[in-house]
Amino acid sequence: MTRSRFLMILPALFLCLLAVSCGKKEKEDPNVVELNFGHFPNVTHVQGLVAHHFSRQGKGWFEERLKEATGKDVRINWYVYNAGPSAMEAVFARSIELAYVGPSPAINAFVRSRGEDIRMIAGAVEGGAALVVPKDSLLKEPADFRGKVIATPQLGNTQDVSARAWFSRGGLHVTQRGGDVTILPTPNPEQLSLFRQGKLDGVWTVEPWVSRLVLTAGGRVLVDEKESIATVLVCGAEFLREKPEVAKALVQAHEELNEWIRLHPDEAQLIVVRELEELTHSRIDPALIAEAWKSIVIKDRISIPKLRQFVQDAHQAGFMKEVPDIGGLVVPEAAEEQLTMAKEAGGR
Repeated sequence: MTRSRFLMILPALFLCLLAVSCGKKEKEDPNVVELNFGHFPNVTHVQGLVAHHFSRQGKGWFEERLKEATGKDVRINWYVYNAGPSAMEAVFARSIELAYVGPSPAINAFVRSRGEDIRMIAGAVEGGAALVVPKDSLLKEPADFRGKVIATPQLGNTQDVSARAWFSRGGLHVTQRGGDVTILPTPNPEQLSLFRQGKLDGVWTVEPWVSRLVLTAGGRVLVDEKESIATVLVCGAEFLREKPEVAKALVQAHEELNEWIRLHPDEAQLIVVRELEELTHSRIDPALIAEAWKSIVIKDRISIPKLRQFVQDAHQAGFMKEVPDIGGLVVPEAAEEQLTMAKEAGGR
């Protein structure tokens, strides 16, 4: 072979070797469980905030309990997202295995994957979301918002779907790009600034931003979603299939964390303040978190009727062409109705 011909084929050989080496998965350490976990910097993701803080302090809530259950060292990597669609994309990409997320993005991801990729494995929080308008606003009913501008955290997130469904039920024509009312997906910090400047007629968002809009920006709550599902714990179906014992132990640890938060609200609020300050690099008033705390309810399990309402809302908002069957989305032991049936059976 001539030197010139060898130099011609050398790049091709290099690319082949690179492809082979990249195609090989790095072997997992059989003695270590490593999980990538997502949550948002919101009070409605209190479990994520508290657990993330414990991990940061070297006293990992999930790490310690999973180690005890599996006999392996556990490492959890935390990732913070602004809203649900971004977190669901990360699950699709296998960048994370688990996330605290709102129901609408999880439902949409389940439908997009034809029921293959997403599972809800536990409840987390109900309440904590609302439509806030200026204190002196005359807006009361959906029809009053014709020609107005409303902000939501992200297109297709739970509050975005709730807003669009509420306006649609009220008779307004709502599209993703306009309609009778403009719904503007805007990150929460920007919502606050625009609201203060009078550039928004309302904001549909979650705690602590609801309380912040009310306490510091002259807002008032018009629609309070106090009984709606705000957050659930989801995972990739692949994780559930491949590591069922880890998933089971994690759900148990999650429920124990729920109970700890219920029994230690003052300490939990202090942790939320510290973690939000760490994540947002800004001072958080403890009084703000105390106010936001009043509107959330910690939940172990998921209400199927409430979940089906979200499906209807997403359909009405135009995110789904048809009302899908969500059978298989919630693992049986995570359903509130299953718990009720079990209790009734035990009482017979």
